Amino acid sequence: MNTLLPRAFPLVVSLLLSGLLSGCQTPEEVLPPQPLMPREQLVSLLADLHTLEARVEAAGLSPDSARALYLSQQKNILWRREVSDSLFQQSYRYYASHNKDLDEIYSLVVDTLAMRQVKVATK
Repeated sequence: MNTLLPRAFPLVVSLLLSGLLSGCQTPEEVLPPQPLMPREQLVSLLADLHTLEARVEAAGLSPDSARALYLSQQKNILWRREVSDSLFQQSYRYYASHNKDLDEIYSLVVDTLAMRQVKVATK
């Protein structure tokens, strides 16, 4: 019985290591969740949410009141755009897991906000 243990030990260790290593590998391409918000829609929504955030911060409310106001207005924005909170969250998570995608999205968000600022300034 004692001679079986030393011979089986390397086999058990190699099986455990191969199982751990194969479990740690990630697939080359993560499939997007369905449904997924199109980039353009996410860019516009994020621009609106960041504008809302700036307005709430400028209101000078207490942190609790500011958070309540932001969440209420966020809900209204999502409702008007017919986007569920879960769709927004899962789409954002998907794009965030692809760093290049999120960088491109936020570059477009900054451009959108800059264009909105120019429009407001010219009025």
